[in-house]
Amino acid sequence: MPVVECVPNFSEGRRLDVVDKIVSAAAAVPGVAILGCESDKDHNRSVLTLAGEPEAMLEAAFQACKTAASLIDLREHSGEHPRMGATDVIPFVPISGISMAECIKLAERLGERISRELDVPVYLYGDAARVPERKDLSYIRKGEFEVIRQEVKTDPARMPDFGRNELHPRAGATAVGARFFLVAFNVNLETKDIKVAKRIAKAIRERDGGMPGVRALGLELAGLGCVQVSMNLVDYRKTSPFQAFMRIAELAREAGVSVRESEVVGLVPMEALELCARQMAESKQVKSMEGAAQVWLNQLANETLKLRDFVPDEQIIELKLEDFMSAELQKFPYLKGVGDFLRDLASDKPTPGGGAAAAILGATGIALGEMVGNLTLGKKKYAEVQDIVKRELAALAPMRERMLAMFAEDAQAFEAFGEAGKLPKDTDEQKAARKRAMQNALKVATKSPDKTAYLGVEAFVHVAQIARVGNKHAISDCGVGALSLYASINAAVQNMRINLPGIEDPAFKAEYSDKAAGYEREAQRLLDETLAVVKAAIGS
Repeated sequence: MPVVECVPNFSEGRRLDVVDKIVSAAAAVPGVAILGCESDKDHNRSVLTLAGEPEAMLEAAFQACKTAASLIDLREHSGEHPRMGATDVIPFVPISGISMAECIKLAERLGERISRELDVPVYLYGDAARVPERKDLSYIRKGEFEVIRQEVKTDPARMPDFGRNELHPRAGATAVGARFFLVAFNVNLETKDIKVAKRIAKAIRERDGGMPGVRALGLELAGLGCVQVSMNLVDYRKTSPFQAFMRIAELAREAGVSVRESEVVGLVPMEALELCARQMAESKQVKSMEGAAQVWLNQLANETLKLRDFVPDEQIIELKLEDFMSAELQKFPYLKGVGDFLRDLASDKPTPGGGAAAAILGATGIALGEMVGNLTLGKKKYAEVQDIVKRELAALAPMRERMLAMFAEDAQAFEAFGEAGKLPKDTDEQKAARKRAMQNALKVATKSPDKTAYLGVEAFVHVAQIARVGNKHAISDCGVGALSLYASINAAVQNMRINLPGIEDPAFKAEYSDKAAGYEREAQRLLDETLAVVKAAIGS
């Protein structure tokens, strides 16, 4: 299941009843996990963190933005944090099973909808930016609401990506984008001198020659009686919270000021914390990396970084997502097995690989044919074809099990080739024995996908027959089954062909090369015939 994080920022951090209504609007969308919401009175800003499937995130972000536009008036808003809109910024962040390119598409779709339905102009930023300078949110937000609402009318550089060149009178403008995981990290200093915070912020932010991936501001926190270096670490792999904190602490000491505390606003990935723990170990503040998680939670969080109110179960995104994913798996328990297989397939291990994927595709195609057959049995409308369907189902059921068994056979064939490659080759006899073993392993590795392709063609014949006579209300599933079998057969053929160049037996090479070509022709014929039946049945 693809999971996207969405982190909309709203220009309201004091009227918590308003914030609650915005959160409720997002939470009302099915499939949305509310991972956190932080409000800051001095910033007069709230950060909401959501996670879920892409379409749910799109709808939740829109509903939250719509609610904010109706309840927040930028003309009456003031706070330490820069802002240009009631909903100031909406980033999409890929978490799992989704690419940055797909998140960019989400940003574009949401931006267009916000401008069209709410009459709020939208700027695309981050990885979604269409103008290079707009990758940086501060470039878009320069001058904030009061300046932008004047300049947008006459300055082409201020023209939004979606909507009119006029800000919404109350809701202003919104930036929508896609980005890598951003860590919002603040460090509070034991002074009320705002100049110190601003000087340190300038020294560490990237645009002024400071630390890579750091965006920083010096802010006054009147409610706490101190000043703050407020940061967005846009790529913690370049500058981590640990590195940023240590540099700020160094600059503060030079100014005769101490660090009071730090805070993580919102969520942080476990990977970022593990990186901080490793960096602390390298700085010799700990002797080893054993129990790195415990090091982070105790010494690093509480002592070194002086983190205020950090709750791991609530602020580490993987821990927060566990509850959400567990709930989803309870609804669809089979997702766990599928997810485990796909994680193994995506790993740097050679097995499972293409052969296993071919077997899974084939078994999927067979199962879909069976499903349509089972949806046909017992239906009065299809009384005349009951015997045909029963015959086809009886043939397909054992084929599904045989196809799944090819999963293991493919892995065993690959491992046998690997073992042959490890044989000694110090003497001529050893070299000859190793060569024989490798040639034999290559033949076995070719015969395994050959079985998959042969079985796929055999099963395809039965799925095609079910498509001709089966329940027309489920006929599209036969189409999907046909496409799965076609992919399975062709995937198996690829695994045959990759082994053939290394085989020195000309008769074997010719035989299996001919077989591969035959499987491709037969798969194409069956696909064309089956899809023609499917398209005719659904009227397209």
